[in-house]
Amino acid sequence: MTRQVRARLEGRAGAGVLQPWRDLRKLARKEPLTAEGVILGRALPVALMSVSGLLVALLPLVTTLTLPAVPDDLFVVVSVLLLGSVFIALIGLDAGSAFGGMGSSRHMMVSALVEPTVLVAIYALSIPVGASTLSTILAARMSTPASIVSPVSALALVALLIAVIAETGRLPVDNPSTHLELTMIHEAMVLEASGRDLGWIELASWIRLTGLFGLVANLALPWGIAEQATVGALVIGVAAVIGKVIVLAGIVAAVEVFLAKVRLFRVPEIMAASFVLGFLAVTASYLTGAP
Repeated sequence: MTRQVRARLEGRAGAGVLQPWRDLRKLARKEPLTAEGVILGRALPVALMSVSGLLVALLPLVTTLTLPAVPDDLFVVVSVLLLGSVFIALIGLDAGSAFGGMGSSRHMMVSALVEPTVLVAIYALSIPVGASTLSTILAARMSTPASIVSPVSALALVALLIAVIAETGRLPVDNPSTHLELTMIHEAMVLEASGRDLGWIELASWIRLTGLFGLVANLALPWGIAEQATVGALVIGVAAVIGKVIVLAGIVAAVEVFLAKVRLFRVPEIMAASFVLGFLAVTASYLTGAP
């Protein structure tokens, strides 16, 4: 959807919303080639895919109901998010190429700034609730609509959205469509991957992006989320999260058309600004006692 919106706004027809899936099917049919000396080349893409699936399972995207074996605690979610960042960095390092090492170094620098921002931003919303579980935070926001338009909520959501954009390699932090070795971060880490391995990595990045977008959308507009385990409520929950993710993806793509990738040394400034917004949200939440 982001590719199609960008293509339309740039005056191009675009390849269609199903083109990424056709590319994925093509990659699934190809035998991966690994460089000499690679140790974990085949295992890391599957591990990255598993972690991305676990991340989406932990997030309350469709319903606020949780299973005892799937804790949606904020600290667990951030830990899984960090684990995925480590796996993708190891993929870049495993090949032993200069570009892969450069991309992994840049990625870990961004991740070191992203994870605290995600933690602080959502923690600001959890203070009035008295619990760090995401489903409890969503349920509280659904029951008190006034909290959605509060200054604390606005500060926290802006900080979280900036962190998600940085974590998923979107503009202005990274350009997902570039292949210039001097500017790329994500592409540098997966440069040596091919075939099914590259397909696993791409699918994992899509799932990660969709899950994080769904989390931001649900925190911003906590409506349509199922509170009961009935077929009708779950169908509405699935439709609601799909619609919200599509709208958010379109907005992000439209904004990206007017943005350029910033220089690497400016990225810490952007992330520092987002962390400050999250810290202000925490401070204001403690002072006001309201989300």
